[in-house]
Amino acid sequence: MRSSIRNSFFAGTVVPAIFAPATVVIASLTLGACGSSDASKPKPTPVVGVMIAKTEPVELTAELSGRTEASEIAEVRPQVAGIVMQRLFQEGSFVRAGQPLYQIDSRLYAASQAQASASLAAAQATVEANRLKAERFEALALQGGVSKQDAADARAAYNQSRAAVGQARAALASAQVNLGFTRVSSPISGRIGISMVTKGALVTNAQTTPMAKVQRLDPMYVNIKQSGADFIALRRAIESGKLVSGAAPVTVVLPDGSTYPVAGKLNPADIDVDPETGTITVRAVVPNPRGELLPGLFVRARVSQGTVPNGILIPQAAVSRDPRGRASVLVANAKDELEKREIVADSPVGQNWLVTSGLKPGERVVVEGLINAREGQKAKVVPAGSKPKPETASQSGGN
Repeated sequence: MRSSIRNSFFAGTVVPAIFAPATVVIASLTLGACGSSDASKPKPTPVVGVMIAKTEPVELTAELSGRTEASEIAEVRPQVAGIVMQRLFQEGSFVRAGQPLYQIDSRLYAASQAQASASLAAAQATVEANRLKAERFEALALQGGVSKQDAADARAAYNQSRAAVGQARAALASAQVNLGFTRVSSPISGRIGISMVTKGALVTNAQTTPMAKVQRLDPMYVNIKQSGADFIALRRAIESGKLVSGAAPVTVVLPDGSTYPVAGKLNPADIDVDPETGTITVRAVVPNPRGELLPGLFVRARVSQGTVPNGILIPQAAVSRDPRGRASVLVANAKDELEKREIVADSPVGQNWLVTSGLKPGERVVVEGLINAREGQKAKVVPAGSKPKPETASQSGGN
């Protein structure tokens, strides 16, 4: 009876409870052995793509905001007062210098001209009579027929009449000018805008509102704002020889993002700095033969800042920066080991950075595979853009 109970006891659930810890230990030892085998497996050598640093002339451009302005602007204002009798132009049309634009009532000014003309004729007639009298009195004074005082008075009257003729001529000229001002003409050639006055309006020579505005649109000015600090830095770079200045064209980018097909030329910058904004105005002269550019447009202008004779361009993705903004790249040395190199790269050129110091021509700069690349590692170096050959089973060590 006891024997059967003992056998059934060992055959029951007690036996698994006793030997279960040993089973767990064996399983954990097996897993630990597998994990240590994976940890001891060497990491693969990273593959990096490199480019050879080389020097080349690099043109620096800056894209700045600007605003278009007509090269000549003339506000048409009346020079005499009167009623506008007629408008002689079509709004928005092209007018030439001297072309009549308005006709002001000229009747009063025509009468003034006629009066001045008559006054001149009367003054001229008086001059002739006084001349004859003065000559006669001088002759009589020599013979004692009249006193010398009478002869002097006759000569003075003659001179006064001559002066009166000059005054009459000036009055006539003034009347003629005022009569001419009744026909208002365009002072310049250009495109005229809307008329600010209509037929029947009263205008005066002291009014502040112009009758119309004429603007010359070819060529067109583009006024560009550049910060004073950038202008000073640019001038110092040119003086030190780091930049070579040249008469490079200015490209205008329209508000819709398209590029204006005709390039402009840069005029010298303004010598004054705006005290409110700290900027300097740079003016570009842009041909506008078809009138596509209109005054007052906000545009972007790509302005050449000069050329770096020996610049090195590195893709922006290859340059990393620390929290202080210092730039660095990874360089593969002769032993294919990766070295960190601090550089100076402050000017973007398209998708690249312009490196001005820190790199030498011929050095291999890592531009691909940067995710797995670390400083001090030995890497498999391939030219940038090339695909590495897949590893064979023998190279990878099999399964």
